Amino acid sequence: MTVIKGFSKLSKEAKIEWIVANYLNGDEQAISFLKSYWHPDAPTQKLHDEFIENTITNFYLPFGIAPNFLIDNKMYCVPMAIEESSVVAAAAKSANFWLNRGGFRTQIISTEKIGHVHFIWKGENPTDLFNFFESVKPTLIANTNHITKNMQQRGGGILNLELINQTDKEPHYYQLKATFETCDSMGANFINSVLEEFSKILKEEIVHAIDLKEENRNIEVIMCILSNYTPNCIVRAEVSAPVSEMTESGDDMTGEYFTEKFCRAVRIAEIEPYRATTHNKGIMNGIDSVVLATGNDFRAVEASAHTYASRSGSYSSLTHAEVKDGIFRFWLDIPLALGTVGGLTNLHPMVKFAYRMLGNPNAQELMRITAVVGLAQNFSALRSLVTSGIQKGHMKMHLLNILNQLEATEEEKVKIVEHFKHNIVSYSAVVNIFKTIRGEVKSC
Repeated sequence: MTVIKGFSKLSKEAKIEWIVANYLNGDEQAISFLKSYWHPDAPTQKLHDEFIENTITNFYLPFGIAPNFLIDNKMYCVPMAIEESSVVAAAAKSANFWLNRGGFRTQIISTEKIGHVHFIWKGENPTDLFNFFESVKPTLIANTNHITKNMQQRGGGILNLELINQTDKEPHYYQLKATFETCDSMGANFINSVLEEFSKILKEEIVHAIDLKEENRNIEVIMCILSNYTPNCIVRAEVSAPVSEMTESGDDMTGEYFTEKFCRAVRIAEIEPYRATTHNKGIMNGIDSVVLATGNDFRAVEASAHTYASRSGSYSSLTHAEVKDGIFRFWLDIPLALGTVGGLTNLHPMVKFAYRMLGNPNAQELMRITAVVGLAQNFSALRSLVTSGIQKGHMKMHLLNILNQLEATEEEKVKIVEHFKHNIVSYSAVVNIFKTIRGEVKSC
């Protein structure tokens, strides 16, 4: 077993040399490979090195563009950072489909974020603690003003404070629940700083609570942390059109039959968790790619979305569809706690480029754009599923990945891509045509 102390203090070159010597059998080519992803002459390289700890090189993801998104009567080219084949193509195809059908419409339903001080209080009567809390609430707000002042000037700050009794779930467990408006900031650092200050104030003030018995003038703070579940930070994205307009030239089904199958596919995702998981994963393909391209926290967005999908007690679809009075309607409600200031948004060069291309949106506009891409992605996936099937389009987009794995030449790629314009793509079929072109014997 190879153990090292002080690894973080080594230079980037020394880190690589140690890894190569101890885990890559001294492979000198690995050093060249890792360094080939550096940009040593670019000032942004130092920024990349300092984003996280123990950086040794850069890791690339494709940065794609989905054009022609008409959102609330405004056109966008949307940046998407993702490695999965067909995601950007599907989003763009959906954008084109809805471009001449009124585009996408959005609504910001709410923008609240939540954080908690989790603590233990061992008094016998919860009413005593609630009375103390009501008396100290003005002090909690006043004594955090030095943290919240700038946020208040931007229109945000603390919205509400409440004490929650959770002793039925865990002995002596209470929460101080705080709701916040963080404007164009995602607000994690701001919220956590306020919560930690709340905990200090609570501990200081309860010592002097004369209405409490002396043995009850103490709380044990377990932790102070924001919640990435934001059920009150919701955006809705939707599309609608007459049923008769829900087909394109070349479709082999009527608008009525298509929308019937489409709505039933959504209904299946609403009632069947196995299907809902894959259904929602497709939504997050679109959302995560925009979140990543704009320097936001896609892990937080994912966690919140899936918790929201389970809010009824059973995991269910995030999108919904209906036909009423001859009008097809498809919509998505999703929690999206995003920011356009702070974090990487002012540091990462590609993130700054993404914001410029989007017209430097504020947080609410970014919520709208991101939700729309999730809805568009889901529409394309469901449209494929209930018509031609998902694999036809996906595998054609995956074809180049297979050819790159086979190390096909550019000339071979041209021939094989042409062949599969009219043939079904599968891994074995690609291998066989590849071997045929090279004059090799086909595998059994």
